[in-house]
Amino acid sequence: EERLLTLMQPGDAADVRRLMAYEERTAGGLMTTEPVVVRPDSTVADALARVRNPDLSPALAAQVYVCRPPDQTPTGKYLGTVHFQRLLRDPPYTLVSAMLDDDLQPLSPETPLRAVAGFFATYDIVAAAVVDESGSLLGAVTVDDVLDHLLPDDWRETEFLLSGEENDE
Repeated sequence: EERLLTLMQPGDAADVRRLMAYEERTAGGLMTTEPVVVRPDSTVADALARVRNPDLSPALAAQVYVCRPPDQTPTGKYLGTVHFQRLLRDPPYTLVSAMLDDDLQPLSPETPLRAVAGFFATYDIVAAAVVDESGSLLGAVTVDDVLDHLLPDDWRETEFLLSGEENDE
C-alpha cells in the first residue's frame, strides 16, 4: 500500500491515508474527502457555480457544506448544509449562511454502515456530512457509497429487468 501511496500526488496520498485510518464499513471509510465546501460569506451564486462542476456526481452536487476556513477537508468549523433546491429558490446575492440547514446532525466518522443506511432512509437524503469531534468537516457520504457497500459484490455483473427480477438468461 505504501508503495502505491508514494506514486500518488502528495495531496491525493494524504486524502487516501486519512480514509485508510477508518474502518471500511463506517462513515469515515465510505466518505469522499472532496465534498462541495463554501464559506459562510459565499452567495447563492457562488454555491451554484461550485455545484455546476460536471465532474461532481448528482449526489455530491445535491448540497453544499458551509464551513469556516480552511476550505479543504478537514475544514474549519462545520456550520451546516444548504440543499441545492434551496439554492434554486433564493436570490443569487443571498448569503448561504442565511439559509443553513443545521437541524440534521452530521455523522461521526465511526458511525457504522448500518446506522449510516438507516440515517439516509430516516431523513430521505442523498448525502451527509462527516464531522470529527472538533467540529471540522472531514468529508461526505453519498447514497451511492452506501448502496455500493450494501449490495452484493457482483451486483454490477447481474442484469436486472425493470420489474426488479433477476434475469437468468
